[in-house]
Parts: sequence; C-alpha cells; structure tokens
Amino acid sequence: MADQVRIGDPAPWFDAKTIAGASISLGVVAGRWVALCFLGLLNDAEVVRTLAELLGEAALFNDDHLVFYGVLTGQPDEAAKLAEVSHKALGFITDYNGEITNLYGALDTPRLIVLDPLLRVVGNYSIGKNATPPEELRTFLRSLPAVDENAGVPLTAPALIVPRIFESQVCDFLIDLYEKGDSVDSGFMLDNNGKTETVYNYTLKRRSDLVISDPEVRELMRDRIVRRLVPAIERFFQYKPTRMDRYLVSCYDATIGGHFSRHRDNINAGARHRRFAVSINLNHDYDGCDLIFPEFGRRVYRAPLGGAIVFSTGALHQVTPITRGKRYAFVPFLYGEEEARLREANNALLQDGEKHYVSGKDMLFPSPV
Repeated sequence: MADQVRIGDPAPWFDAKTIAGASISLGVVAGRWVALCFLGLLNDAEVVRTLAELLGEAALFNDDHLVFYGVLTGQPDEAAKLAEVSHKALGFITDYNGEITNLYGALDTPRLIVLDPLLRVVGNYSIGKNATPPEELRTFLRSLPAVDENAGVPLTAPALIVPRIFESQVCDFLIDLYEKGDSVDSGFMLDNNGKTETVYNYTLKRRSDLVISDPEVRELMRDRIVRRLVPAIERFFQYKPTRMDRYLVSCYDATIGGHFSRHRDNINAGARHRRFAVSINLNHDYDGCDLIFPEFGRRVYRAPLGGAIVFSTGALHQVTPITRGKRYAFVPFLYGEEEARLREANNALLQDGEKHYVSGKDMLFPSPV
C-alpha cells in the first residue's frame, strides 16, 4: 500500500469517472481548491455521518472556488441518490479497483484530503469513528480563501510577453488571408483507448482555423519567430526551440461564442512533443478572449498587437469567451530535436485517419541546400 500523502507535497494525478458518468481529470480540475473525500465502501455509519456533515457545506462547492469529490471503492446502495445530487463542483468517483485510494494512502482509513489550486496537499484528515470531528473539517473548508488569495500574495503565471514579433502590416495581411480563405472548425486532441484523435465539442472549444500552406507566407512567419522570438525564449527560459508545429491563423468570433475551456497542451499522446505554446495577437479591437492561467489566479493576460505570449504547454490555461468582435491569432507550438523524434514515434499512437507527422517541414533552422 502506498504511503499517505504529506502536507505540502504535490498530489498524484488521476483520471476517473463519476457515478453520474462524468469524466474527471485531476490535472484539469486544478486552479481551485479540491476536496477529495475517500469513503471506502461507504458502509461505516460514522463515515456516512461525516459525509452528510461535509455536504452541509454544499454552498461552498462551486466551479470557481472549491470542488468536492467523494471517492468510493465499491458501489454504494445509495448510488442513484449520489448521482442525483452531483453537479460540476460535486461528484462521486468510482474507484472500484482502489487504485486512486491507494495512491493517496487511504485504503485502510477513510480520509479527507484537501488540495490547493496548484494541486498540493494542504489538509489530510482521518474521518469516521474516533477521527477528526466533522465540525473541524467544516471549519477548515470554510476557512479556504478565494483562489486569488490562496498564497497570501498575488501570483503571476510563468508566461513571457514579447512585443513586436509581427509588424502591423504582417498582422493585417494574415487577417486578410484568413477572411479570404477557407477556414474550418478547430477541434482538440483527446485520447481514446490509448489512441489520440481530433474531436469537436463546442461547449469546450469554439474556434476556426486557416492553415497557411503558401511557402512564402510560411517563410515570412518562420523568419519573424527565429529573429525576434527565439532569442527571448533562449534568454528567459534557457531553451532553444528548433521546430515549430502549426502554421495557422485562428479566429475567435463573438457571434458564435468563441472560447476555449481549461486544458493543457501536452497531455495527449499526439501532443507530448510540444514544449512551449505561443499566441501572437494579430488585432486588438475585441473584448474578452483573454488568457487565464487558473493555477495562478484569475488575472487575465493579453499580448499586444503583433506581440507574443509564450508559456509551457504543461500550464493549465483557458481562453475566456469573446464578447465583442473577432480575435485573430497565430498559435504555434515550439519544440526541439528530441521532441521531434518523440513526435515521430508517437505516430503509432494516432487514431486511423489522423495526419501523421513527417519530420522536416517543421524546422525553424532549415539546413542550407
């Protein structure tokens, strides 16, 4: 059996299903307080009473502050009732093989384990008979501050903003290219049975993309990245990218509810080669549609016209809904030679029909002929 997680340590990540059928990925749940209540078989009267007491704090459970998940190692008699009371911030995880419970060292003793917005353990309490009194647990949950105040000081995401990557004329040219071209719905990658596929779900993402195929335009974009952005990444992140994935212009349109929900850019097998995400704004006449890094609070980030935001693909982020106008952006990923080899190897993990990677066209520093 695994040791109990300790206060201050990063919590083990997991993916799971709830009794209500929802999918839970702890890595995406980050950015708020997370209460994991390990309930075992839910057949102990004291554990049931403690759960009832904790659910008395249901007013605290909301998607932007604190989420609560009961973790069950067997199907309880009241499964239907638990599914009925579930919502986005309250659910019951089906851990019927005990793997998640074991990860947290809670197989022998039911526990309440609380994580901060960076998914580090801030509370670990035994529950049930002769354990932590339920009122003490409720007091602790009530004491959790707003996410923006969780560290006691303002937090800033590790994102680099670099102005003046594209000239305004280049921005206008790319927008015009988009408007005259044949853009398509932009999906996102999802792993299904160990294989990565592109899926479309407007509740999670609504955006349109135009792939840039003209060699001269691609060369113009590559040149600006190499001359003006790569040196800044080398200086501040101590990493020199040599490859760039995706030459495309993206558009978030207020008339169709453009947005992109919380996600990380390197989780799926087809995306593990990505090291840095880049977002270069091509216009500024719009409202909303800003970047948020939920693990570091609710502050919004926006690159200047022609400027870039660069951040690790491992950072949880979202694009807020656009409320007026259209936002156009160039959104590539940067990586290196080792990652290019990984990307090629991961072709085997793509679903049938997905476009396979061929090394060469992604090079930032092409070999001289």
